[in-house]
Amino acid sequence: MNRQRLTPARLGPSDVLRTGAAGLRTRPARVVLSALGIAIGIATMIAVLGISSSSREQLLRQLDRLGTNLLTVAPGQTMFGEEAKLPVEALGMVRRIGPVRTASATGTVDTTIRRTDRIPKAVTGGIAVQAATADLLTTLEGRVVKGAWLNAATEARPAVVLGAKAAQRLGITRIGVQVWMGERWFTVVGVLGPMPLAPEIERSALVGFPAAEKYLGFDGHPTTIYERSAEESVEAVRAVLPRTVNPENPEEVTVSRPSDALAARAAAASAFTNLLLGLGAVALLVGGVGVANTMVISVLERRKEIGLRRSLGATRGQVRLQFLAESLLLSALGGIAGAVLGGLATAGYALSRGWPPVVPAWAFAGAVGATLVIGTLAGLYPAMRAARLSPTVALATT
Repeated sequence: MNRQRLTPARLGPSDVLRTGAAGLRTRPARVVLSALGIAIGIATMIAVLGISSSSREQLLRQLDRLGTNLLTVAPGQTMFGEEAKLPVEALGMVRRIGPVRTASATGTVDTTIRRTDRIPKAVTGGIAVQAATADLLTTLEGRVVKGAWLNAATEARPAVVLGAKAAQRLGITRIGVQVWMGERWFTVVGVLGPMPLAPEIERSALVGFPAAEKYLGFDGHPTTIYERSAEESVEAVRAVLPRTVNPENPEEVTVSRPSDALAARAAAASAFTNLLLGLGAVALLVGGVGVANTMVISVLERRKEIGLRRSLGATRGQVRLQFLAESLLLSALGGIAGAVLGGLATAGYALSRGWPPVVPAWAFAGAVGATLVIGTLAGLYPAMRAARLSPTVALATT
């Protein structure tokens, strides 16, 4: 008598997916709530990465547009701790440096600007009054949004150009109005747009050097010199600027590169991103615990189903695979929903700020990988517990 050994039928990938999906369809409310935890974690992580990448891309585009070849020269301190002064002829000396393409200067004026002469002098609104050379706008690559910039005629007259923030703080929306400066009226002839590389200009009221000396008691010493040189010569120019500006005391001169501030902002944004990613990881972990809880309860509720399947020939491995597939599908559902929500949140926020919406491709790949890991870990114990159930014990459960 020949005895044939019975071998259980094998489940193909499609059978496993179909069986796992059928288990999820029987409890839709619980599935949605469990997947929501995964979705929140994934959405948070993708949104954080996307918004950070969009901000960084905006900064890089600003640097490309504004250039990284702008250097500023400012007075440092004397050996006695007092504030030094740049020589009156410092700007002309900088212009004589070979690779320098354009140079201009501003000088702090010891006065205030007020909307009317009725406002106390102490109320400045944080607005500085500065003398400016006519080529300042060319050096900074700025633009006038209203009116006109200082020219040969207006730089010697009581005319003032306001930075973007200065105009906002004074409540000035049009040109031709008058403001009170140095015990006399000045006429607003222009308003500038934003200047990311020179935020101090945004908060300033600018008059011509001749007008500042004539009407406001300006001593003619520049307090900041802006210069642009050939990109390949920036470091060489940076090295010679202190001795060129002040040959006798080069240590009293400070040279900086404004574009470094934008790069530092991008680095700071990355550090903040790591903190937010940690919060997203915590949310993802909570979601994984929710999936594990759902699967454990599912095993307890479906003992008869497990016993019936085992009595009909399902192996321990097939039962284990069924519940593991359910866990993976549940996590994948949350991961896909979270990725979509995170992408939409990134696009909405970036467009509202005028940034290019950017979500790294590896963020989506990481989201998929995270959901698979969470699904595997969350479903491993319930799947093993289901596989260990004896068919007779499971069928006898009431």
